[in-house]
Amino acid sequence: MQPLQRGNIRLAATVMLVRDTPGGMEVYMVQRPGKGDFPDLHVFPGGKVDEADFAPQLCLGLDDSEASAHLGIERGGLRYWTAVARECFEECGVLLVHQHGSALDFSAPGTSDKFSRYREDLLADKITFADICMAENLHVACDLLAYFSHWLTPEMAPRRFDTRFFLAAMPSHQDTLAHTDETADDQWEKPAEALAKFNAGEWQMIDPTLRSLETLGQWQTVDEALAGVNQGNHLMPLTPELNRQGMQKLR
Repeated sequence: MQPLQRGNIRLAATVMLVRDTPGGMEVYMVQRPGKGDFPDLHVFPGGKVDEADFAPQLCLGLDDSEASAHLGIERGGLRYWTAVARECFEECGVLLVHQHGSALDFSAPGTSDKFSRYREDLLADKITFADICMAENLHVACDLLAYFSHWLTPEMAPRRFDTRFFLAAMPSHQDTLAHTDETADDQWEKPAEALAKFNAGEWQMIDPTLRSLETLGQWQTVDEALAGVNQGNHLMPLTPELNRQGMQKLR
């Protein structure tokens, strides 16, 4: 299994939540606060892979051999799916899980408040993501998370991340709520409009985010995007320049 950290490189996972609107597909983005890693940047939610994220018993629809094959590694691939689900809940309040085989519905009386308390306890390190899943019979919905791309922070950065990007449809009957300690702002945006804000100097973004938005911009609907990613031929060709920017082979 890959070490979580090698030198100054840390394993990480990122999720692009997308939803359909009358005007086209939108993606959820957050702005990092002016401190910590990548200050003030607009990014997709995500974070470091933790040791506890290797929890095959929490995952539904995918085993570690299949997950690792998707990523082109020998073992431990499944922890990226768990990391994405955990980070998405921590940063966005969105749970990419199944409960009793169905998507979790926050519209049921008391459910949203109960999971808000779970999230607060998780962020305060009072409980673990596995504790929540076991208490509520939740399983990471691996079938809803499509592996999208692989990026490695270039060598000149003081802190580097070996990051796998995933794509997921925003669950119905849930709402996004950014964690204010980790984000300065959050919003849904069409990929083309997010790129326009970067070009106008309104948003700061790095190459993995920009290239991902360019790729997302080829689709009009969530179904089109998920189908394209699951076919595995969605990425732009890996050129020497893209490799210098941090893009890696998909697997």
